[in-house]
Amino acid sequence: MQQYLPAALGGALIAISAVLLMGTLGRIAGISGIVGRLLPPNGVSGSEAGWRIAFFAGLLLGPLAVGLATGSTGIGAPVVGLPLAIIAGLLVGAGTSLGNGCTSGHGICGLSRLSVRSAVAVATFMATAIVTVFITHHLG
Repeated sequence: MQQYLPAALGGALIAISAVLLMGTLGRIAGISGIVGRLLPPNGVSGSEAGWRIAFFAGLLLGPLAVGLATGSTGIGAPVVGLPLAIIAGLLVGAGTSLGNGCTSGHGICGLSRLSVRSAVAVATFMATAIVTVFITHHLG
């Protein structure tokens, strides 16, 4: 299999899921918002929780399905230790809270809707990622 095909297929599936979610429920496919509304204190219940659980389960089960079909999930070994991963996760959570959304919500759905707020958020995410990679790979 060509190296780019899994990424292209994954991107296409993310786009299809975002369009389906918008078309059927009128919701933005922002993962931080979907998961965040499942957790207290802002947790939802009933059908509102149902589609969110189904969407999140699909995200988790996707690599399993790919692994069963191809023998490899395409997910590599962690490149950082657990403490750094926890710190990074907390920083991402703080960033998505401050930015009122995550890369999927702003980058996929917001940019496709020509949202200026999402364009600013994505530019901020990308600049932060570039600086982080530079610091960790070239100065660390």
